[in-house]
Amino acid sequence: MKQPYRNKALLTLLIAAALGGAVVTDAMAQSDSGRKSSRSAKAEVLFPNATREEPKEKTSAKLGSKLQKLIDTYNKGEDYAAVRAQADEIIANPAANNADKSIASQLAAQAAYNLDDAAAAKTYLQQAVTLNGLDNNGHFQSMLMLAQLQLQDNQYTEGLATLDKYLAETKSQKPEDLILKGQALYQAERYQEAIPVLKQAIAASPEPKDNWNQLLMAAYSEAGQTGEAVASAEQLAAKNPNDKKAQLNLASMYMQADQMDKAAAVMDKLRASGQLTEEREYKQLYSIYANTDNKEKDVIAVINEGISKGILKPDYQTYLALAQSYYYTDQLPQAIENWQKAAPLSKDGETYLNLAKVLKNEGRTAEAKQAAQQALAKGVKKPDDAKKIINGK
Repeated sequence: MKQPYRNKALLTLLIAAALGGAVVTDAMAQSDSGRKSSRSAKAEVLFPNATREEPKEKTSAKLGSKLQKLIDTYNKGEDYAAVRAQADEIIANPAANNADKSIASQLAAQAAYNLDDAAAAKTYLQQAVTLNGLDNNGHFQSMLMLAQLQLQDNQYTEGLATLDKYLAETKSQKPEDLILKGQALYQAERYQEAIPVLKQAIAASPEPKDNWNQLLMAAYSEAGQTGEAVASAEQLAAKNPNDKKAQLNLASMYMQADQMDKAAAVMDKLRASGQLTEEREYKQLYSIYANTDNKEKDVIAVINEGISKGILKPDYQTYLALAQSYYYTDQLPQAIENWQKAAPLSKDGETYLNLAKVLKNEGRTAEAKQAAQQALAKGVKKPDDAKKIINGK
């Protein structure tokens, strides 16, 4: 279950959301009370429970016009290289104070991100946080974005440290913030730690996203808590009875729990409704039957159906599964035919040797000897077995 959650889709969406709310709207946003602000309304307080005391230092009058030019350039969203150049000029200006430099660093970071320069974005964001010159909205948005970019670059130790600092200082209980930490812990393979955080995020959300529940299910599975993983998959499947992905996940969980009958029932329902449309889905179903007692006829039916629909491509594993299933249902001609197709595709000669033994038992001596010779040519663990068949023993 690891792979679907090691991609950065969820993280990228969270970063995009953070970018949407971090635009400074006027150069005097942090000016002292004696200066008029062009804003008509007070900005929304995004972190009402924050323990950080906002800095008293305000942007300087001397840099006001340069800051306003920077902000106007950024808000146009057309020339992010110019944003960085203007921001760098302010940061390097000896007359700039921490508030000036912090705003410039924050906007330079977002410009760098839009230019696909994540390394520079992280440097700017770290600078904005370290300078400590932003109001709480800007400071904590910068901190959160820094954590997201660190995690996106697989810097789990640094990212989790930044995120923990953010959560501690904001006292945030936002589901989106908690799910970010849960995902980060999962990606860092700290599954046991991820579980309570993910559960807290899901419980805190009036409408938790399905991929949050899928992440929790994966964390349970990786932590070896198969029963909890199955229960989570069942809940998600029950909530989304028409969601094929949720049903496939449930079947996978049943397989991991060695509940093959339940896995088969889920997959058969999808098959009956024509929802099995991909090769891996047909392979999953016939694998379930192949690992269940007395289901050889079902293996044959599923494989032949998949091949006839052009969904399942004949390959070594498919031919081998057919051969074995035909053999155990006493359909020897069909078994031999499929072993003959599988053997050339095998990485070694073991399938040829098995074919040779079956052919010998059927009295097809010449064919058995030929198969034994091909087994030796490809290599087998017990070459004497092949030699005995060749020598008519």
